[in-house]
Amino acid sequence: MNEKILKVEDLHVDFHLGDRVIPAVDGVSFSLSKGETLGLVGESGCGKSVTALSIMRLLQMPPARITRGKILFRGENLLNKSDEDMRRIRGKDMSMIFQEPMTSLNPVLTIGYQISEVFIQHQNLSKEEALSKTIDMLELVRIPLPERVVKQYPHQLSGGMRQRVMIAVALACEPGLIIADEPTTALDVTVEAQILELINQLKSKINSSIIMISHDLGIVAEVADKVAVMYSGRIVEYGDVYSVFTEPKHPYTKGLLEAIPDIDMSRKKRLKEIRGVVPYPDEIKEGCRFKTRCDCTKEDCMVKEPPFLHVGGNLVRCWNYA
Repeated sequence: MNEKILKVEDLHVDFHLGDRVIPAVDGVSFSLSKGETLGLVGESGCGKSVTALSIMRLLQMPPARITRGKILFRGENLLNKSDEDMRRIRGKDMSMIFQEPMTSLNPVLTIGYQISEVFIQHQNLSKEEALSKTIDMLELVRIPLPERVVKQYPHQLSGGMRQRVMIAVALACEPGLIIADEPTTALDVTVEAQILELINQLKSKINSSIIMISHDLGIVAEVADKVAVMYSGRIVEYGDVYSVFTEPKHPYTKGLLEAIPDIDMSRKKRLKEIRGVVPYPDEIKEGCRFKTRCDCTKEDCMVKEPPFLHVGGNLVRCWNYA
């Protein structure tokens, strides 16, 4: 797991809306080794999905603009690739499992056509060969009666079945990198557990690397090797999943973990919460981005952006460890 398949360096992504410039991702850096799973966690709007879409080069430009940084996939900077190059890479070398399969699958095309298209485009198979491999993929993701499902349309399947189809599409060409953006949203807990188990098993089978995006820390604790905690466009804590979740260092990470309901907690005990709200990205002028919600703010926090510091094996962006 020492071979680096992905390296994101100082990524900056802005959205230009009229006269406003919204910094959605501000200086994000991380790396991913072959066969490794990285969990990307944080509140809605912190920049997780924008980071993923930047890696896949799927952001709509304009209004989005990648202003700085590198995205090195197998040593090559994806930001220097043409649109045609990216079309060859997406689906074959890297793929994405989107949050809501009903909006990602084409409602007027059959399931068989949509999966077969991946084999035809990237492996130059005939329609008959592609259909045969499609049936094999549906069996791999544990969809019953695949010969019948290939003739059906997305609306004829349940939410869990549609998500399995999305996984089949993503894994069709055995890509080296899979980005899973909230892959179990809106699924019940039983189906969620089945989907997570399936992703883990298929990852081991093809030795892919995974970026698991979620706001559910339980899911990340179950599947990830490393975790990056994002807040307001920046990574504020980064390290292996065990040390981050058992000994969190950043006040925001501590707040997220303390806000998880405890099954043994007394009904009379109030659940802890992080006070305040996430500031709009263009409202942040100076200092730490978490300063208005933190209980241990210092003078430096108000005026200077904290650097990444090594604390107990984790990287933490906090002045309290300076």
